[in-house]
Amino acid sequence: MTDATSGSDQRHRSDPPGRPRLIIFDVNETLSDMAPMSARFEDVGAPAHLARLWFAELLRDGFALTASGDIESFAVLAAEALRVRWAGLDLDRPLEEAVDHVMQGFSELEVHPDVVDGVQALDDLGIRLVTLSNGSAGVADALLQGAGVRDRFERLLTVEDAGEWKPALRAYTYALAECGVESQEAMLVAVHPWDIDGARRAGLATAWIDRASGRYPAYFAVPDLTAGSLVELADALR
Repeated sequence: MTDATSGSDQRHRSDPPGRPRLIIFDVNETLSDMAPMSARFEDVGAPAHLARLWFAELLRDGFALTASGDIESFAVLAAEALRVRWAGLDLDRPLEEAVDHVMQGFSELEVHPDVVDGVQALDDLGIRLVTLSNGSAGVADALLQGAGVRDRFERLLTVEDAGEWKPALRAYTYALAECGVESQEAMLVAVHPWDIDGARRAGLATAWIDRASGRYPAYFAVPDLTAGSLVELADALR
């Protein structure tokens, strides 16, 4: 576990955060392992490498709509982004059947190997746990039920009820209001630097889960903590 305290004065706190009262988890890729979505692409005759590009494109378009003052559900954007990405490809089944096959994959994803032990360890510390996803609460529920840790989470929140996608300010303030805590009492945990940046600007403490030992973009507000897994995060907050 490392303390991310480099960068300009505007991009970090001078001291590591104390143990939060509330941890707000991102869901897609932070808790869920989305690697199987590449196999879903191959199943329908599309190149596996397009899965990551498609996911980045649907996030981009969700952010763009939010910036324009509009909002659309994750599922609608994901399905239409598939139709756009696959335009001109020779799939092995009708387009809508291919779209349905990939979209069904969200409900069958599993958590990363560190998630169960990490969530249990954080809950055992007495920290309240919730999720806040740009996707649906139903997908988060299926994921956590399948992992056997749904009972460790107090709430499963979605930006569909906030009216704006993360990383817009309203998404985080919505979660804080729903949970009845102040920003300085909460920590956002995510694998996405853009999510870390948004939460940091909303006044939350942040923890970046860096399972791949990657590089954090210098143009985003740095996380208060960086961990290779949720287990490492729990060890740091113990």
